[in-house]
Amino acid sequence: QVQVVESGGGLVQPGASLRLSCAASGSTLRVSNMAWYRQAPGNRREFVAAIVGSTGALSYADSVKGRFTISSIAAHNTGYLTMNNPRPEDPAVYLCAAYLDYRNYWGQGTQVTASS
Repeated sequence: QVQVVESGGGLVQPGASLRLSCAASGSTLRVSNMAWYRQAPGNRREFVAAIVGSTGALSYADSVKGRFTISSIAAHNTGYLTMNNPRPEDPAVYLCAAYLDYRNYWGQGTQVTASS
């Protein structure tokens, strides 16, 4: 049974960086693609970034382009989202979607909160 677990959330402060992790386990198959989404209270889930494992192709939402970086370690079925230069609209629950065996597997999310 495939499990996807996000971690690394916490307080995000102006000028600081935060790195989120996504780990997929429970399968001998390799994650082919990985994506990050986020959902703030009262808002719809929105796309943040994605990486294609076979080509390394990256895509980002306009709101995070130039500030966030997605990466992955295919052999470990692990991915990361590095958040730089946070903005007030960035705090949310960040969710990871790992694509393997012809479907997406979702984690429960990790909370990113603005510092007061």
